[in-house]
Amino acid sequence: MTHPFLRDPGRPIVLASRSPRRAEILRAQGFDFEVRPASIDETAEEGETAAEHVRRLALEKASAIDAPEALVIGSDTVVVIDGEILGKPEDEADARAMLARLAGREHAVYSSAALIAGERRAVDHDVTRVRFRELTAGEIADYVASGEPMDKAGSYGIQECGALVVEGIDGCYFNVMGLPLQALRRVWNDVAGPVH
Repeated sequence: MTHPFLRDPGRPIVLASRSPRRAEILRAQGFDFEVRPASIDETAEEGETAAEHVRRLALEKASAIDAPEALVIGSDTVVVIDGEILGKPEDEADARAMLARLAGREHAVYSSAALIAGERRAVDHDVTRVRFRELTAGEIADYVASGEPMDKAGSYGIQECGALVVEGIDGCYFNVMGLPLQALRRVWNDVAGPVH
């Protein structure tokens, strides 16, 4: 791997996620990697903050992959509004309820990046503020019927049709997509060392 800002880790790279968005972001950065999705319980623990939640899950996902020879990347994303963590919707009714709650308001998106390379490990996260425009019940129903919201935290994807419900963001766009590149850079420097 040749990258102007990240040192070659000298080992294969594994993405512990089935998210096509995370894979897309890594490919755009020129990474060559293997996708090996981790299967873990993503339920929030009692009293856990959003930051603690995404950081714990990112590390658990990376730790679940048995690849001691590789650099393993784990990540997690949640939407937070009124202090409540919104993960992926359970069904279409749940997705409609989430979108109705987010409509016309601002919320926070927390995304984490964890790296494990043998005994070395690091995790970090970023937060992006997202503002939704007002949505009609019909717009919400049509968006949910498209199927797009069903595998996404908060029931929307900023990089797809969901872009048309977002009025603006304050922070990292890629964080909202699901992989915080600046947090990834920071943990990469911790694990693989800075490029200069």
